[in-house]
Amino acid sequence: MSSFSTNLIAWQRCHGRHDLPWQGGDAYRVWLSEIMLQQTQVATVIPYYRRFIEFFPNVVALAEASEEQVLAHWSGLGYYARGRNLHRAARIIATQHAGEFPDQFEQLLALPGVGRSTAAAICAQAYHQRHAILDGNVKRVLTRYCGIAGLTAVKSVENQLWLLAESLLPERDMATYTQALMDMGATLCTRSKPKCEQCPVQGACVAYQTGRVAELPTPKARKVVPERQATFLLVMSGREILLEKRGPSGLWGGLWCLPQRDEGDNEYESGWTIGEQITWPVFTHVFTHFKLHITPRLVRLVHKPYQIQQAGSVWMDVDEALNAAIPTPVRQLLEQIGA
Repeated sequence: MSSFSTNLIAWQRCHGRHDLPWQGGDAYRVWLSEIMLQQTQVATVIPYYRRFIEFFPNVVALAEASEEQVLAHWSGLGYYARGRNLHRAARIIATQHAGEFPDQFEQLLALPGVGRSTAAAICAQAYHQRHAILDGNVKRVLTRYCGIAGLTAVKSVENQLWLLAESLLPERDMATYTQALMDMGATLCTRSKPKCEQCPVQGACVAYQTGRVAELPTPKARKVVPERQATFLLVMSGREILLEKRGPSGLWGGLWCLPQRDEGDNEYESGWTIGEQITWPVFTHVFTHFKLHITPRLVRLVHKPYQIQQAGSVWMDVDEALNAAIPTPVRQLLEQIGA
């Protein structure tokens, strides 16, 4: 066993995280946490995870649920394709694996939403198999420890990191070692203000020994974040609000959203008799690749139209809507109405 893995395992047993709700080796729980933790911090994930596991305690329960139910419990966590893929994968496990969670790397890799690192994390933590992980935190640990420059998203650099990750694997204690790598990246070898003085491998860390910790991993060039504008209509009749279901793919795919208009579009449906309309202050919702400046416009109707003209639309009580599969900015606006 290398000194790197030996030191990490010893450190994790004394100083690593041992109270995460998905720890314990159950493959379903490990998988669920790995999907939720993609692009999302642990502190954000934990309350969502607890609620999700309460409603869907095993993969069969998840498979038997509707997509609407799954997305309702995913609502607010973002990156909704993860929730749709999770549901699809659960149904594959139920039908093709008789409800038993796969224990082979290739079988896991074939599931929707499961990449090489996620499959490896499940194999290592649930089945103690010898597979290397390489998520963003681990890339940062390895680039610093081995002094590797270059953008980690570049294929040649990523391939080099995969080889290193595999070469450092211990012969045993795979679950502990894998958790140690995750804990190191999350608590010590952080992007800014790393706690190098507490690091169990600082003596052999190239970045630390050469004063290059702040330089690695090589930072990406900053891009100008695109900005978009949209008007969200809060069309109400009494306590009911009009919602539209998005298509299965794309932004907020499969979620219930407010009718949206481009900036400056003031046209309404022909059947609406408007009693009052109020424009609320603009607020901004930040996505990974752009910012959306939202102008909310409350539109109160004199009476509810006899027929909804737009297919895929529905009237919901505000309280019912807050429990539906809705994205975060819609939830924020509905909470203002319900307050």
